[in-house]
Formats: sequence, C-alpha cells, structure tokens
Amino acid sequence: MTSVTGTADPLVRAQLLREQSARADRRATAGRVTRQVVVFGLFMVAIAAVYISYKAFGAAFDHEQHTWRIIGSYLPRSDDLNMPPIPDIFGALTDPLPGESGSMAGTLFGEALFTLRETVAGFVVGVVLGLTLAIALARSSFLERGLTPYIVASQTIPLIAIAPLVVIWGRKNIDFFPWEWKDWMSVSIIATYLTFFPVAINGLRGLKSPRPENLELMESYAAGWTPTLWRLRFPASLPYLFAAFKLAATASVIGAIVGEISAGVGGGLGRRILSEALRYSTGPGRLYASVAFAALLGIGVFLVITAVEQLVLRSQGRKAIT
Repeated sequence: MTSVTGTADPLVRAQLLREQSARADRRATAGRVTRQVVVFGLFMVAIAAVYISYKAFGAAFDHEQHTWRIIGSYLPRSDDLNMPPIPDIFGALTDPLPGESGSMAGTLFGEALFTLRETVAGFVVGVVLGLTLAIALARSSFLERGLTPYIVASQTIPLIAIAPLVVIWGRKNIDFFPWEWKDWMSVSIIATYLTFFPVAINGLRGLKSPRPENLELMESYAAGWTPTLWRLRFPASLPYLFAAFKLAATASVIGAIVGEISAGVGGGLGRRILSEALRYSTGPGRLYASVAFAALLGIGVFLVITAVEQLVLRSQGRKAIT
C-alpha cells in the first residue's frame, strides 16, 4: 500500500486520502449493517424465546386455564389454538391453502406484491402531496398558521371508518379517467392519507432548517425564493425528508392492509388476513404466517428507503437523522 506521508505530489496525496476515506466509510457501513442484522436476529430469537416460554408456562397450568384468573382472563390462553407452535406456523407456509394449489408461501408472495403495488402508488402520491404542502407552508407563514392545525387534525379521523367510503366513492364516482378505476387504486388513496402527513410536517421543518447566515448569503446574491428553495432549502431538508419517507413507507403499508380489510378489497395481504381470521379454528398457523408476511413487507420497504437514504446522504457527506 502506498504511504500517504511518503508521497510528495499533493494531488497524489489528496487522491490517496480520498481512497482511504472511502475505504473507511465502506468498512464503517459494513460494520453498521452487520450490527443491525445481528441485533435484528437476536431480537427475533428473543421474541421466539418469550413465545415458547409463555406457552410452556401456560401448559403447566393447562388444567386450570378455565378457572385461573391470570392465564385465560388477564393474559391470553397458551393452548395450541390461541398460540400455535412455531413449527406449525412455518409448516403452514409449505402447505397448500384450502381449495388452492401451490404452497401458502407462494400465494402470500403474490398477495404481498399486490399490496406492494398499492403501497408504492400511495407512497408516491403521498410524497408529492406532502412535499407540495410543505413548500406552500414554507413559502407563506399565513398558510402555515392557517393550514397546519387542519393537517394535524386530519390524522385523527379513524382510517377504518373512511376506507369503505373511499372505495365505494371510487366505484361510483371516478369514471372521468381514460382508464377503468380499480378498487386497488382506492386503497392507494387510503395509503396516501397516512403517507402525506409525515412528509408535509417533516418537509416543512427541513425547508426551514437552513441557518440564517446561509439565507442571508443567498439574499446577497439576489437569489429569489425559487432558486433558494432548490439550491439551499431542499438540499438542507433531505435528512428530514428521508426520516419522513421511512415513516411514510411503513404507514403506507399499514394503510394498504387496513384499506383492504375494511373495504373488502381482494387480492392482497389484508384480504388474506381477514380470510384466515374467519377460519382461524381450522388453521391458526395460517393467520400467524399471514401477519408475519405483512410485517416482512413493512420491514422490506423500510430497508429500501434506508438504503436509498444512505446512498444519497453519503454522496453529500452528510448523516441521517435518527
């Protein structure tokens, strides 16, 4: 390896320093990812250990679960119907669903892709809407004072109550597009409802984050509000926006699944969870497997946004806001 201190040429020395810094960044990133994977694995093992331990504890009082006031009253019963063994949950993934061919894992994968389509559509529309609101509020203090309370209040409406209304309204009233309106598009609107809020609030905070001296410098260059937005405010808001994107992505998954359940839209994980809940007594492991797939979908979209965040912010030499 060439020594930096033994190099006389300043350009070569600077290049070597950049290469060493890049290698150090890659090692730090690899170490951080490894630690996160190990911690996540240990967390899953801990959850499994608690699950198994609770079942064993409940089995010791199995003959008294109907009369004992703790298990079965204040705490859930630990029999195989209420808490199926972990091998049964994994086994359900390899078994075919009633009336269907192929394994449950393959069916859940296809349904996860269906829900992912709703999630991505809701996320994209929510990000556009949230950023538009954030820019408008940052541009006008009058709009900020007038609209921010209503943006916050919009999140107090129960999602499960408005989801059927959105789907029915879409079926009856949205016929002015050149394409046929589908129920999954209405579910994407429900996902948008949960997505735009963190983007709007965090985006507003990020757009107002530049230091006063930086804003004064832009003013000294006679830069208008639009050049200042794109050259200063928007780059400064990226850490805040990516923090919002991670919240919005997971919220979009929740909105899509809840929308499918409450509005009865088939084809996705929400409908699968509802179907398995209705026939829970014949196969409790299938419901647990469906919920696990929904959790994995949420984790997956979160990891994708996190990876994009690392790439973008690392290229600017900045750190993420956690």
